Order: sequence, then structure tokens, then C-alpha cells
Amino acid sequence: MSNDTDRKVLGWREWVALPDLGLPAIKAKVDTGALTSALHAFLIEPYSRDNRDMVRFLIHPVQRNQDFAVECHSPVYDYREVTDSGGHREMRYVIQSDICLAGESWPIELTLTNRDTMRFRMLLGRRAMVDRFVVDPAASYVRGKLRPRKLYGL
Repeated sequence: MSNDTDRKVLGWREWVALPDLGLPAIKAKVDTGALTSALHAFLIEPYSRDNRDMVRFLIHPVQRNQDFAVECHSPVYDYREVTDSGGHREMRYVIQSDICLAGESWPIELTLTNRDTMRFRMLLGRRAMVDRFVVDPAASYVRGKLRPRKLYGL
């Protein structure tokens, strides 16, 4: 385990990219209370391709824009029960995707769930940050701000 001086600092919210899903920018809440990361998804449909379980879903990657959606496809990594912060249990598809943040890229697990009523389209859970980052709860966008509308051509 590395010590805190070897780790980069994140704010409580940061912009990340998920290039495997065609998402150059999505605002994430850095949530040390969540074990796993969660990604907003709707119209989630499982299917099979070349004898492999896959999932197709739509995402509204730009906050407060319900008109723009990106269709994503990913192999299914797992299907498991997840308990949300309100204590509600839900079966969710789990996918793996590379995340790009703070000049680094690495694979993380993401559970898929509808977060339309939530402020953030993604939660970055502590499992994805172990031995990489420390979180400054008083800071925001330590790793820079992005312009998602421009990145998505809006």
C-alpha cells in the first residue's frame, strides 16, 4: 500500500472519461461511502453476441439534458444485488470499463442503474480509487473542468 504522499488528490466531484463506452466526459461524484461505482443507464437490454452476454443501454451524459443520449454496448461482467444509500436492494448489471482521470487510465467495475433523479450521472466508488487517490472533501474539479456540450458536439 502506498502512502498518502504518493497519491494524487481528487475533489468531491470530478470530470472523468469512459472511452470504452464512447463517453469523453461525464461528471462523477467521488463517493468514498460507496464501495462500487455506479453509472446512469436506462433502457437496459441484455443480448448475446458471439456466445457472449452483452448489455446495451442509453445514457444522458450531460447533466440537465434529457434530449441527448448516447447508446453504449458492453460485455456483462456480473449481475449482482446492490444496496443503495437508502437501503433499497436492486439487481444490477455490472460492466468493466477503462476510466480516464488525472492523467491515468485503468479498468473499473460499474453497476448500471437509472440515476435520472440524481444530481450526478456517475458515482466513483472507493474500490475504483484504492491506492490511487486521496479525496479532499472541500475541493471540486481538482483535475480540471471539461465542457461536455462541446465534447459531445452540442
